[in-house]
Amino acid sequence: MHRHSYKGRKFGRETDQRLALMRSLMSALIENQSITTTLARAKEIRRETEKLVTMAKKGGLSNRRLIIARLNSVSDGNLLVDVVAPQVKRNSGYLRIERSGYRKGDNAEMATISFVDEIDYSKAQKPAKEEKPAKKPVAKKPAAKKEGK
Repeated sequence: MHRHSYKGRKFGRETDQRLALMRSLMSALIENQSITTTLARAKEIRRETEKLVTMAKKGGLSNRRLIIARLNSVSDGNLLVDVVAPQVKRNSGYLRIERSGYRKGDNAEMATISFVDEIDYSKAQKPAKEEKPAKKPVAKKPAAKKEGK
């Protein structure tokens, strides 16, 4: 049997484990602007992350919700839409993969994946903690006495 019409790498994992791996790698890439992983993983997350960046550049509520659903993280989805996407100055090819040698333990080829454009994360607005007004102390009411029969 040929492997025609099958997209993506399996990484020797079941579907849910593979999706969790991709989501965590994409979230780490969005948060840190650059990560080092195996070459196969880098090539695979580049496909998905570039689609997410394109959706983020288009904007809109539905695209924001789709991004958050694919990342499983509201904070990372909002970071991508509000901070990263406006700073990307190109229409495609947002990510760069550079080979960075071999891993010592199993000799797997490693790669660093990063955004081509510099992203300034200081523009991310950190939510300010709102101070709640102090609650007034509530006086306890005296207990009503029961009258016996």
